[in-house]
Amino acid sequence: MSRLLTIILSLLLCISCYSKQPDIDTKDVHKKVEEILKAHVSHREVDEAIIERALSNFVDDLDPHKTYFLAEEVENFVNPDKKLVRDALNDYSKANFKVFGQIYAQYIKAIDRREQLEEEISKKDATQDVDSKKLKDLNWAKNSEELATRLLEIRFLQLKSAEKMDDDTKVNILKHIEKRRRNYEAEFTNKEEREKHICALVLKSIASSLDSHTNYFTPNEANQFMIQVQQRLFGIGAQLRDTLNGFTIMRIIEGGPAEKCGKLKNNDRIIAVNHEPIVGLDITEGVEKIRGEEGTEVELTICRDHADGKTETFDLKLTRNEIVIEETRLKSEAIPFADGALAYLKLYSFYQDENTSSTQDILKALEEIEKEHKIKGVLLDLRGNTGGLLNQAVGVAGLFIHQGIVVSVKDNEDNVQHLRETSADCAFDGPLVILTDKASASASEIVAQSLQDYGRAIVVGDEHTFGKGSFQTLTLTTKSSGKVDPKGEYKVTRGRYYTVSGKSPQLVGVKADIKIPGIFSSAEIGEKFGKFPLETDKIDPNFKDNMEDIPLIHRFQAARLYNMKPQQKLTSFSKHLEKLNKNANTRIEKNENYQTFLSELEKENYDHESIDFFRKADFQKQEAENILKDLVFLCVTEEKKAAS
Repeated sequence: MSRLLTIILSLLLCISCYSKQPDIDTKDVHKKVEEILKAHVSHREVDEAIIERALSNFVDDLDPHKTYFLAEEVENFVNPDKKLVRDALNDYSKANFKVFGQIYAQYIKAIDRREQLEEEISKKDATQDVDSKKLKDLNWAKNSEELATRLLEIRFLQLKSAEKMDDDTKVNILKHIEKRRRNYEAEFTNKEEREKHICALVLKSIASSLDSHTNYFTPNEANQFMIQVQQRLFGIGAQLRDTLNGFTIMRIIEGGPAEKCGKLKNNDRIIAVNHEPIVGLDITEGVEKIRGEEGTEVELTICRDHADGKTETFDLKLTRNEIVIEETRLKSEAIPFADGALAYLKLYSFYQDENTSSTQDILKALEEIEKEHKIKGVLLDLRGNTGGLLNQAVGVAGLFIHQGIVVSVKDNEDNVQHLRETSADCAFDGPLVILTDKASASASEIVAQSLQDYGRAIVVGDEHTFGKGSFQTLTLTTKSSGKVDPKGEYKVTRGRYYTVSGKSPQLVGVKADIKIPGIFSSAEIGEKFGKFPLETDKIDPNFKDNMEDIPLIHRFQAARLYNMKPQQKLTSFSKHLEKLNKNANTRIEKNENYQTFLSELEKENYDHESIDFFRKADFQKQEAENILKDLVFLCVTEEKKAAS
């Protein structure tokens, strides 16, 4: 999956069902759940475990920030006893969702209580000092007093974001927050839409209880998905996260206006757009205010927290532009070395369009570098590459191997299909190092692990990659008309990927041969941190391809063309691992700047400014280059010994 799709999907999945509810009833819920189960890789029926997960999901979806329910009101649903689970399961078989309706009814009461608490705290002075970390990973409030205190603390954080703005603006922020809350609550208290709303939330809760990537989309969400994916994006080029005190910049997209201006940093907070406060707005509303027509100007009010505890507030004007996301393309560089050069290839995603593809672009980059230099080794940088098209994973891996299986796909009916590199030639068969991090996922993991399996590459970087070895299908893409089903759409996990060794990167990721810590090395990033992740799996190795997945009538003809030069499992690089590891560890230990960088990462509240400074040095890339140079040297030395 491309990084852009990941951003869009994560944005969609973080919001509840806004505006008109899908036209569904309890029978539709049961029917769609059964459709999803029929396609799912591992769950074939709703059982007690799924019901228990779904009840917990339902509570979390209603009150994700834990600002409505009290602990005693949800305890029986979050940690249900066996009788409640069995009753809910029995009801499901009859397309009855009575227990979910009880939770919903309790939420309506919680909305009334919240209204009273808001009125009470509006009379209080929200000037206390609150640490924002205190409001992360909260438990349910034990009583109304604790809940009121929490709401007051949240209000303080929201007001603190605008403390350097004028009084009128502060008042407007509170009005925006209040309006947003009332609009949100109106979704639940609308009696005409209530049954449909419950059904939509039940569908979401059950679907997402199957695994981390199976989801139900309301028509509104599905429409937004189509708009975002099918049309060009015009904006500032930044990934945002909705926080209590503004929209925090999580990542600045290369080549976009935010990156080109050079004044924005990760963890900056946007609190106003064109002097209109956005604190308290839903993220979709905030993003829409930031986006606009190409060439138009937008003024952002930015809050930046410094390590000394001080907060800086400033305005910044940016010109909206089409976001040609660099992450969907390739960056190449020739690094002089010995009597030639190392080819550095930074691949941001696995892409293909009518004009080019990641495979073609890498091949072209290698050919361009070869015109000027003798390529001594290749460094393929897959950090932050969250995947893309499966055929491109096969194509990119195929540039570095001869004929052989790259990846195998096993679906929900245990059918296994092998995807192969069929060309006898390869673009480069010399020393190859692949650089990965915890954000390398899906197709990146296929390429890294398959080339590692064959012994064609040494994988270096974070201890392991993300761990997404599953594939999904989306009902929306199967409709030729492109129209969204008024009853909603869904995405379902259909199966897993396996590389030629038979291992799946699902949940466990690809383990680095040589560990080089980077910006994400201490971060809790990965499939295993998702909710209800799919377990890992393995199949038999396929280094010797018997082509059993090819129909017998075509197998003989395919074998004649395919088995001219099969890729062998090599040890020419892996036998140097002990020496390479030792050299890398010594360099890292002696590099004072690298050690300072690692020390910053270990801090609970590391200094973002220091991290930004160190990241410009990119110690991970530098050390990967050193490892490749060592590998080239060791291989050349060995060749000379063999020749003599």
